Amino acid sequence: MNIIEWLIGFLKDPRTVIAGWIVTFGAVWVYAPLWLVLFVETGVVVMPFLPGDSLLFACGVFAADGGGLELLPLLITVWTAPIIGDESNYWIGHFFGKRIVESGKVKALTPERIAKTEAMIDKWGPLAVFLGRFFPFIRTFMPFFSGLTGMRWSRFVPFSVLGGLVWSTLFTLLGYFFGGVPFVQEHFELVLIFIVVISAIPAFGGTIKALISARKRHNKQTDDTESENIE
Repeated sequence: MNIIEWLIGFLKDPRTVIAGWIVTFGAVWVYAPLWLVLFVETGVVVMPFLPGDSLLFACGVFAADGGGLELLPLLITVWTAPIIGDESNYWIGHFFGKRIVESGKVKALTPERIAKTEAMIDKWGPLAVFLGRFFPFIRTFMPFFSGLTGMRWSRFVPFSVLGGLVWSTLFTLLGYFFGGVPFVQEHFELVLIFIVVISAIPAFGGTIKALISARKRHNKQTDDTESENIE
């Protein structure tokens, strides 16, 4: 099964996917695939589309209803994976970032996403590492560009750790405390899709804004060129 099929299957029936993990790996080892997905989302720059927010929420529900997950080991799993993932991505950006961007092989690294991530770093400094954790795609690119742009590791780490802890705890506990609400149980898949959409709105909004700005700059340059030709 490729990653696209897995994503579609997860969004259509996440409880079956997680239940399958529990059956396959057992109650003790089920945390391993969860840790891996959360690590890869932020630890490998080529995988920005994994459903971190909705996965945390769904696992929180399984921990609350006795579905095979326990809250404490679940929290330890979701705390460590994004923190270590950020560290991995920071050093990838630090040592290989320039070559990766120039190669053009990572299609998710669009000019708009690069511009938005760099703009956040320019505006907020290391605080952008914390803020970026809450935006899909941006949370994958932020540690990468922090390493690429030369942000000091000592400045990066505190905000990376804080962001990873707050983000993972928030979405896990939302599932733990509210996943048992009858409306959520009856419309579980729709709730997860809603979480994905809400999380993605800032990223899409930033992309649209960047595209509009780029178009305006292009139009201005065209007008200036035409004016110079007329003169």
